[in-house]
Parts: sequence; C-alpha cells; structure tokens
Amino acid sequence: MQAWAVGRPGPIAGGPLVRVRRPMPEPEPGEIRVRVRACGVCRTDLHLVEGDLPPHRPGVIPGHEIVGEVDALGEGTSRFGLGDRVGIAWLRHTCGRCRWCLRGSENLCLEPRFTGWDADGGYAEWAVVDEAYAYALPVGFDDQRAAPLLCAGIIGYRALRRAEVPPSGRLGIYGFGASAHLAAQVAMAEGVTVHVLTRSPDARRHALALGAASAGPADASPPEPLDAAILFAPAGDLVPVALAALDRGGTLAVAGIHLSEVPSLDYQRHLFYERQLRSVTANTRADGEEFLALADRLDLQVTTQPYRLDEADRALADLAANRVRGAAVLLA
Repeated sequence: MQAWAVGRPGPIAGGPLVRVRRPMPEPEPGEIRVRVRACGVCRTDLHLVEGDLPPHRPGVIPGHEIVGEVDALGEGTSRFGLGDRVGIAWLRHTCGRCRWCLRGSENLCLEPRFTGWDADGGYAEWAVVDEAYAYALPVGFDDQRAAPLLCAGIIGYRALRRAEVPPSGRLGIYGFGASAHLAAQVAMAEGVTVHVLTRSPDARRHALALGAASAGPADASPPEPLDAAILFAPAGDLVPVALAALDRGGTLAVAGIHLSEVPSLDYQRHLFYERQLRSVTANTRADGEEFLALADRLDLQVTTQPYRLDEADRALADLAANRVRGAAVLLA
C-alpha cells in the first residue's frame, strides 16, 4: 500500500516525512482493518515528524484522525461489521489493570499506546485497530468533516472540561486552529462568552464569524477578566499571559501534547487568588463518545482544508506555516 512515514525527524523543510510502500496490514484477533477514506492532519503529527516528540519506533506512519470503512475482521470481533464506517483516534490501547484505568482515568494509563506514534496511523491506504478503541461516527458528518472530530474535537472537548468554565462564564482561547474552533462552538452553545486571542489575523476573522465575542492578538489583554482559559497554541510564553488574564479562581488548561519552555511565573501576579494551571493528557474513550454525541446534536461547523494523500508533506508544511484555516484533512 502507499503511505507516508517518518524518516529522520527534523524541520519540515528538510523533508522528514517520506513516501513509502508497505504491505497491507492484516487484523490480529480483536482488530478490524479500515480502508482509509480521510485522515486529519494534527499538530501532534507535526511535533512527531519534526522531533519535538521522541519517536516510539522508527519509520512509523503518522495520522490519528482516521475515517474509513471496515473491510476485514480479525478473529473474535463482533462490534462492527464489514462496510461499517468507523473512526480511529489517538488512544488505541490501555492496560485496563493500573490504578488509573481502574478508576476511569485511562488517559493516564501506565502502559498506553497511541495511533501514529506507537503503531501505524492513517497517512496510508489502510489501518488496523482494536475494535474496542474504534468509534462509530455521526451520520451527519461526511468523511472530511468527521476526521477532525477524532482528535481536534475530542481533545478540545477534554480541555474545555478541564478549564471548568462556570455557567455563563467568560472563556479565553489562545490559538485558534482545528481544536479551538470546535471547542469554542461547544462553549458558546453552553452559554459561555468566548474571547479568542491568536496571532493570525485570518484566525481572528474565523473566530468572529463563528460567534466569538472578541478576537485579538495572542499577547493582548482580553476585554474583560476571564473565568477560564485554554491554551491551544504550543507556545509556553503565553502561559503567564493567559494566567494574568484570569479573574480570581480562574483556571488555565494547557491542551497540547508539546509546549515550548514556560517562563518564570510571579506567584502574586499569576497564581494568587486561587488561579489554577492544568495540563490535558490524551483522553478517555468516554470523552470521545460524549463529544461525538455532542457534535452530532449541536451540528458543529467543521472548517476543513482538503489535501490528497500524496500531498501529506505539503499539508504538514502548511500547518507549520499557519496556512491552514480550521483543520487540514487528507483524502483518499
């Protein structure tokens, strides 16, 4: 099959993503094989390809926002049938034994595996996954619009819940790409006032078009104190900026898997008055199910920029240069 794999990690301009031919994967017991129709291009893929994330195995195929059709069943599978449309997301295995799994926090599992990092992902014509970690997808979203829901949407949803925005509260969103434009819509549907702060003028226009109350530069002050904030941009220097914008008792949730160095914080200015700083680590399958049902009910507007599978390197380059509006998606 045709695919893209991580060669030597490094800056995207150096060509670290390489085209390869691989054997078609065969499903193991409990697994399903999926003919890939679409795969979202996530900033985590860029971090992996450029070496910000340490490789878990050489030559891995990236991509963890996979939409496709089941075309082969491993022994003992029963959850899906041939021809079913399913999604494959970032979380693909947890141990089920550690104290985190047993208390319902499988995103903190001690032995997790992730699609496109530990196992081959969706920058390819086929992919396999344990059927217990696949998702049934809302019928109201076509393949292109469904793909970003599987990571950008799920992680943005978990970040929104981690931020603990009070009813009718004021939320600041720092960075406005694939995850942020979905999380913002959920927040606004729940009666939250959303202020977007991002360096991209086009992203600011996008935010206002979706209904944000304001949109300004990333390092600017929002027009009112914030009850909560989410940092989607992988920029550690925005952590003190966002904390300083919080009102008393506010929470900042950092949504990314990678963040540049965070500057020193001043306790009185950034953390006093019970302000909180929280990270977001992966997601549980329950998060995914909850978000997909919510996306269906709210009929979220998913802004996408399509690319052919053979343009995966260009899609990542555009993402690195902030030339993508919403979410980039590879189409078969």
